Formats: sequence, structure tokens, C-alpha cells
Amino acid sequence: MPEPLTPDGYRVLTRQEIAPLLAGWPTIARRLGGQPSQWTVQDVADGNLNSVYLVEGPEDGVCVKQSLPYVRVAKDDWPLSVERGFFESEYMQRVAPFVAGWAPQFLHFEGPLRVIVMQRLRPHVILRQALITGTRPKHAASAVADYAAASLFYTSDISNTFERKYQDVALFSQNHDLQRITLDLVFIDPYQVHPRNAYASPQLDTLAQSLRDDVALKAAVARLRNHYLAKPQALLHGDLHSGSVLVTSDDTRVIDGEFAWVGPIGFDIGMFIANLLMSWYAKAEQEGDVAARESYRAWLLAQVQTFWLRFHEQFLSHWTHYRGPSDGYPASHFTSASHAVGLRAIQADYLADVWVDTLGFAGIEIIRRTIGFSQIADFGVISDVAERARQQAAAIALARDLLLQPACYPDVQALVAAVQGFEHGGTR
Repeated sequence: MPEPLTPDGYRVLTRQEIAPLLAGWPTIARRLGGQPSQWTVQDVADGNLNSVYLVEGPEDGVCVKQSLPYVRVAKDDWPLSVERGFFESEYMQRVAPFVAGWAPQFLHFEGPLRVIVMQRLRPHVILRQALITGTRPKHAASAVADYAAASLFYTSDISNTFERKYQDVALFSQNHDLQRITLDLVFIDPYQVHPRNAYASPQLDTLAQSLRDDVALKAAVARLRNHYLAKPQALLHGDLHSGSVLVTSDDTRVIDGEFAWVGPIGFDIGMFIANLLMSWYAKAEQEGDVAARESYRAWLLAQVQTFWLRFHEQFLSHWTHYRGPSDGYPASHFTSASHAVGLRAIQADYLADVWVDTLGFAGIEIIRRTIGFSQIADFGVISDVAERARQQAAAIALARDLLLQPACYPDVQALVAAVQGFEHGGTR
């Protein structure tokens, strides 16, 4: 028997129901202050999956997020279990001790309704929108790197007993519906004819067909798909792109962990890098002064370097200073000076492996966001379809090379140096 899409007691909440619901939770009501009649409720949902409301009271505000029993943009044509709300709440609580200051504070989860209440962030905007408008939020790349390094390190084999690690595996392996979305939309659909795929036609028809016909490319994707399924390194955010980050000029928070999954660290890292790279390609055809655009593109490539180098530095720092239990790399094995040399070699190999995975997953994310479902707004704001398709084709050329020639990118400097070469039909 298939699992029900909704649990007993579930209903889709309307905007009018939000304030009375919060009034029944004393901790949340006190946080908002005043009386429910003084609270304002704003519907701000703009993603594919959930309802999202911002509630403001005399003292403070909260964000209320409810899982819906369908993909919001498709409704009855795409039913979906609401269990993702449970997994997002579990993910937020699991990583909270390690990412304070880089994520909104978790406040409450109402199980039957699959409602999460979290800290209201103001005056934050989505990082993707900030990139499109050409603003340069300070420390955004380094803050996301800090978040990733901490959340991934402290849920990995390096810092956990196998019993604790496999509690995560047992729990998040049940996140079936969203993992099916990841497998289909990210790893499978773009490499076959599928009605969900969406791209500029006829401009990209030949390119899309070449991806479907490329056996070597699909073999590379298959290997990484298997890594995603069978390489449980750490608890992933699972959807770490520029639409899952809120920023101000000097503050950055990661949101939307509903795709949480125990998998390869490079998946999260590659996804974020891919979105910065796609922003670089898209910026070439967005409106604005040419010199200003090129300056901004240089800044974007600097953010790619900053993100990886900061992640590498912080992950290694966590590992070097960690003294807790570890069944993967127990400290008792590395006590002498000679043993410490061995540990440094292990660390270098580990992070080199993460980098190789990062390259491949970045390539897969680029292809998915240009050929498959859920196109990104960075390209979408380019009104001229031919110009948009040219930049998407350039990004795909880079993605293909990342998947087929990863050895040509030994470090992030090599990646950044190669990016421009794929523009206008060039090569590395």
C-alpha cells in the first residue's frame, strides 16, 4: 500500500488561519507580542513546493512554512507527500548546534499540520535576486562555506560514532518523495526526452539531443548518481543553491533544508558553485552597463574561489581541532608526530575526493537548470531568447567538460581560469 500524502489532522492552511493557530502556541505568541488582532500575515510563497507566511507582531516576527500535498506550481497534476516538512524540521534541529548565525532559528514544528515556525529574517532578500540585480552582499560566499563546512563536518563519519551516523541514514533515507524529485529532475530527466524538460526551442534542440546521445557523458552522470545514492559521507542540505540563501549587505542565512539526505559532500558544494557559475554566464546578457556587468562577473568568479577555499579551510580546521568520538578516523590512531603526518595525508586525499565530486555535481546542476525542469531566474530575466540560449549553451559546454575531463581542473583556480573560454563557443 502506498503511504498517504497527508497524515491524520492535516489540512492546507489559509492566510486567515495563521494568526489564530499561532495564538494557541504560547511561546510563539509571546515572541510576537500584543494580541492576534495586531498581527499581520503576509503570503510570500514563491517556490515550487510550500506555503510560506511572514507574521509580524508588536514585538517580533516569525516565518511559517507548511508543506503542501502537491507541487505548488502544478497542484493536482503533481501530488506530493507532506512529509518533507518533518524532514526539514529534523534537518534544522540536527545542524542547529553547528550553524548558529548562518541559518534562521528553529522555533516550533506542528506535526499533524506539517508546519515549521522559524525566525523571521529582515530585511533579507534571496541571494539569487541579489545576484540578478547586481548587488554584492559582503561575505555571502564565505558564510555559506562556513555553514557547509560545519554542517557537513559535524554530521560526517569524521565526527560521529557509526551508531549516530546511521541514525541519520535511517531517518533521512525515508525522505522518499524529495529524493525521487532529485533523482528524476537532476540525474535522469535531462538526459532523455521528458515532458518536464524545458529549454529554448529550437535554439537548444540540437544541444539537448547531443546530451541524450552522449554515452560517455551519461556514464559520468551515472557514476555520480551512484555516488549520490551510495556514498553517505554526511547529512546534506540537498538543495544548496542561490535560491536557498537569504542575504543582507552583511548577513547570510541558509534556508530550505527539506531535501536533506545523507550523501556525498560534493553534492552540496557543487550545487552552490554551479549556481554562481550560471550567474556569471547569465550576467553577460542581462541589462545594464557593459563595464559594470564585466566588473560584476569578475566579482562572481572571485566568489567561486572564495567559497571553495573557505570551505576547504574551515572543514580542515574543524577536523584538525576535533577531539570527540569518531569511528571513521579515531584520534587515538594519530597521537604521535609521525601519525599526524599520516592524518594530514588522509585529510588531503579526502578533500581532493570531495573536489572531484564537486566538479561533477556542478556540471550536473548546470545541465539540469538549463535543459531540465525548474529553470533559474538568472537566465529567465534575459528577454532575448537567442541571447539566453547562447549563454546557456556556453554554461552547458563547461558542464560537459567538468563531467568528462575532471582531471583538467585540479583546483578552483583552474576552474575559474577555464570558465571564460567556453563563452561564444570556445573551449578550455
